[in-house]
Parts: sequence; structure tokens; C-alpha cells
Amino acid sequence: MFSFSSIAQYHSELAEGNITCLQAAEHYLKKIEATRQLNAFVEVYAEEILSRARGLDEKRIAGQPPGRLHGVIIALKDVIAYKDHHLTAASNILRGFTSLYSATAVERLIAEEALIIGSCNCDEFAMGSTNENSTYGSVLNAIDKTRVPGGSSGGSAVAVQAGLCMVSLGSDTGGSVRQPADYCGIIGLKPTYGQVSRYGLIAYASSFDQIGIFGTTIPDVSLAFEVISGPDDFDSTMVQQTSKSQPLTKSPYRIAYFPEALDHSSLDPEIGNSIRGLLEKLGNAGHQVSPVSFDLIDYVVPAYYVLTTAEASSNLSRFDGVRYGHRSKEPVNGLDDFYKASRSEGFGWEVKRRIMLGTFVLSAGYFDAYFTRAQKVRNLLTNRINLIFKEFDFIILPTSPSTAVKIGASTGDPIAMYLADIYTVMANLTGIPAISLPLFWHNNGLPFGLQVMARPLNEVSLQHFADLLIHEYKTNQI
Repeated sequence: MFSFSSIAQYHSELAEGNITCLQAAEHYLKKIEATRQLNAFVEVYAEEILSRARGLDEKRIAGQPPGRLHGVIIALKDVIAYKDHHLTAASNILRGFTSLYSATAVERLIAEEALIIGSCNCDEFAMGSTNENSTYGSVLNAIDKTRVPGGSSGGSAVAVQAGLCMVSLGSDTGGSVRQPADYCGIIGLKPTYGQVSRYGLIAYASSFDQIGIFGTTIPDVSLAFEVISGPDDFDSTMVQQTSKSQPLTKSPYRIAYFPEALDHSSLDPEIGNSIRGLLEKLGNAGHQVSPVSFDLIDYVVPAYYVLTTAEASSNLSRFDGVRYGHRSKEPVNGLDDFYKASRSEGFGWEVKRRIMLGTFVLSAGYFDAYFTRAQKVRNLLTNRINLIFKEFDFIILPTSPSTAVKIGASTGDPIAMYLADIYTVMANLTGIPAISLPLFWHNNGLPFGLQVMARPLNEVSLQHFADLLIHEYKTNQI
């Protein structure tokens, strides 16, 4: 019977002839079919993946050198383009649209012989923290089906959580990889802004968006990151410097934490106590663990939502029903009425709310009062974080203020949903890499994670430290 624990183990089994790519693909297709109630996938490429798996098996048997992701089963969030496949951003306005090209990240996966199994459900246009804002319906948390999986990349998270693929890609604009990873008890990495090309990623907020990775082991996430990262001529915001591998050292790390974050009124006391306990263990193990005052914590969510909604208002203006996507069939009087009818029918309520808010903060009478001030806060945050990283290697924070909430608990209170992003939006505002690690279990029976942030372009050290935390914490070595 097929089982998966890591890509390295899987590749070893393939090399020894104990398993084939075709058998792996068939295994995951059966699991997806058996867990349809989770609603993690919006489309599964069954015939295609079986055909490609047979081709990879023939190539391997013929002795051709395998790619780094040979036969690895990967799922894509429904905002990442895959040529000749549907791409809808979980929105009625793009229902039925077929992508004309593949995202750079997808091309790099395929070049290393990964197998793309399907596209995953998400919050519409990646706007949400619960994966309840989707034209395809809500995604369910596999641990407790009465709970949300987090968002907006909830389908991608559940696909890994429930064992429906080996690795998946999501997008992270303000925590949309890390928060669902936290709720689902898996690993979620958001790279440095500009480390992974955004070409082929449907834009929500262009200066925040970044493709991220879900997995169950740090080596798997690291390998996927190595494959999809690096300069790309199709994305002018890419950094030219790339993270490079370096040996893991066990010399003491310098670790900062924010008392204002751990003492915040929104944080579940058990989550706060668990993180304090880990920090104490790290200090006892010889690492330098220091509190750093951060009095800007309550400004991060307002600044984030002012800036991201402004960018969303601009980015989503292209969806007008003229060139592609949903087109209203209602009789209209003029072009303006046509736009209103098509966009009103095509967009869901959360997307409409953010477009309207973004249009408001960009308007002539309020631009300086909101957008300009939010940009100033973003600059203050970036400068403060850069100063901290001159003295410390990592910052440790909670990932989310609570464990996974009940389905429907946030739908009537968008402000509560926005405030749930208090610990994750920092990394997107400042462009730094961050990872959520599944270290803890709450007494309510749900998992929760720990978030670690590093200086820009320091993904390799971040992953090494994350691996140390997972292995040494779970074996009581720290």
C-alpha cells in the first residue's frame, strides 16, 4: 500500500522499484474522490496526471536522470495560472475562464518533473481568512469538519493536511499561507517578496502578494522553494539575489519576541503560554532570547487593509465583462450600466467590500488621510524590523490569535476576520520571509503553530532553524 512521509522517502522508493509514479497518482486520485466533502479541489486533472505519470515511469525505467521533483504530486491554488486549464480565482466573474499561459512557478515545477493534480478552492480573489468566500462553497477542516481551514489558501492547506497531495502552492498577501497552515497543523512558508515570481499569479495587492508553499516536512518545503524561486524576466519586482544553501549550525541563535504580541488581548491565553514556554526552553538551551518592545503592533492591520484594498481596487478593475469573464445578460442603458451589472453579478460580497473600501481610500478627498498615512506606517514598520534584524537572527510570534474557528463564526463580522491577521500581515508589509510551524495542540483538540520571521533573502537559515525547532521541540531536546 502506498504511503508518503517525505519526498526523499518517495524518491528512494521509486529508485528501488517499490512504487511507481502511476501508483502514487492513482493513490491520490482515490483519496481526493473519497474526501469530496472537504471541498478542497475545484478541478482535478485525473486523465492528465495519469498520462504524465506513465511517461515519467517510462523515462525513469529507461535510465534517464530524474528531475528534482520527479513524480511529486502537487496541487495549485485557483489563482495560479496553468496553461489550458481553468483559472477562476474562486469567483463567478471568471467561471469557465481558461488560462492562456502558465505561471513561472508552475513552469519550473513541471521542468523538474512534478505532477500537477488539480486546482484548489480558495477565498474569492484570495480575499478572506476562512475560505468561506468562494463561489464553490466553503472548504472544511479535515481535523474537525465544523471548523474553517483558514484562508485564503484553505483548499491548498487541506489538500496537504488530508494527504491529497504531497506539496501544494498557495498565495500569501497577508497570511494566506501561514494562517491556514496554522489551522490545519502543517507547514506554511511565505518567501521574501520578490523571491518567487508573481508572473501568472492573479493579483490581489501587487506589492504584498507572494506565492507560498505548504508541506509536511521542512526538506519538502525547502526543495519546492529552491525549484520555484529565482529571478524571472517576466516579473520586474524580482530580486536578483537568491537564497543559497549553507550548512545548518547549532551555534546559539539570537531570537527576539514582542511582549506586546504575546500580551495582546486578542491572543488565546493557551497559545500565548505555549509560546512563552518554548521561548523559555530556547533560552535554557543556550540561545539568546530577548523581549523587544514593538509599540506599532496595533497599526499593522489598519495599514495593511488600507493599502491592500487600494491595490485591489486598481487590480480588479480589469474584470469588466468586456474582454473575458462573466458578462451580464441584463438589458442595460450604456457602458457604465453594463459594467455595474457585470461586476455586481460576478463579484461576491467580500470582494465588493474591499473594492469599495479601496476606491474610497484612493479618492481625492481621502487619499492623504488614509493611503498616504498607511504608506508612512509601512515605512516605519520596515525600518523598525530592519533595525531589529541588525541585532537578532529571528523573530518569534504567534501565527494566529486563536485556533480554527467554527464555520460561520466570522461571516457576519468582517472586522473580526480582519483582526485575525494581526500577527501575519507584518511579514507582507515589510517583505520579509516567514514560516508557520505545527508545534502545538490546544486543549480543544485543535492544532496551532508558531511563526518565525527572518531578514529578507534569509530563507535557508529560516528553514534550518525551523527544522531544528520541529525536531528538537518534539523530541524534548529543547
